Amino acid sequence: MSVSHENLTLVQDSSRGRYELHCGDTFIGFEGFETDDDGVITLQHTIIDEKYGRRGFARALVTMILTDMRAKGQVMVPLCTYVQSYLERFPEYGDLVVEHAR
Repeated sequence: MSVSHENLTLVQDSSRGRYELHCGDTFIGFEGFETDDDGVITLQHTIIDEKYGRRGFARALVTMILTDMRAKGQVMVPLCTYVQSYLERFPEYGDLVVEHAR
């Protein structure tokens, strides 16, 4: 799946427990996460700054996170309702969900 926004960057800030989405130098939003002792990542909530809402940035953020997780061989628990809905629309990422969370 391609992301239509240009100049988007995904930054994993483990110290703050979030993946950040930037467009150039502008902070757009983030996905909160937590990693357990087994390396399983729980995606907690998707937050996009109000002034950038309804433009597809949440979808871009989640797409970039899941693509990055797949490249790193990581798995996750989709606690965030936005991520849960995303996975219903794009089941090709379902293999990233840990078995007990399916």
